Amino acid sequence: MIPLSVDGAFLFSPRVHGDNRGSFHEWFQGDALRERIGHRFGLAQANCSVSARGVVRGVHFADVPPGQAKYVSCVRGAILDVAVDLRVGSPTFGEHAVARLDEDNRDCVYLAEGLGHAFQALTDDATVVYLCSAPYAPGREHGIDPLDPALGIEWAADVAPVLSAKDAAAPSLADARAAGLLPDHAACERYRAELGAR
Repeated sequence: MIPLSVDGAFLFSPRVHGDNRGSFHEWFQGDALRERIGHRFGLAQANCSVSARGVVRGVHFADVPPGQAKYVSCVRGAILDVAVDLRVGSPTFGEHAVARLDEDNRDCVYLAEGLGHAFQALTDDATVVYLCSAPYAPGREHGIDPLDPALGIEWAADVAPVLSAKDAAAPSLADARAAGLLPDHAACERYRAELGAR
């Protein structure tokens, strides 16, 4: 697992075994992930989304604790996957890391609690599956405008971003910070340490 430029985000490139029948790969390895992040990934929910080309989902995040760590893979088509550091007080606050996930490279991204997550479908029927460490809880889920210039995310230039009404109405990074919606870096680190002690 390779650390990305945002602390708490990692890229996993599985070995894909192929022959005339097709292919096989282990897209999630709990022991390898635990060794890298320092605690067990507690699987609480598994999601699947299918998106048309250009669709942008996110930037989504949850209150910490418990937050919601994610392990993301694209099983059909291709996406631009983005991890955004939304933890106030983090050395990389406001920065983001980007990875292309697609049906050929089979790469996966892990995002720790407190990081924001977004992706853009680069193909029609882009199918994303992701494991979550906590179930969806509307009262503690939030979003940031993925087109906020302060984030500086370079979405695909050859297609207009398509957003849900909810994501289009999400606050800017500055407004979310002013409203006290963003996770605190120190609180996220304490929670990560608690997970490691379990």
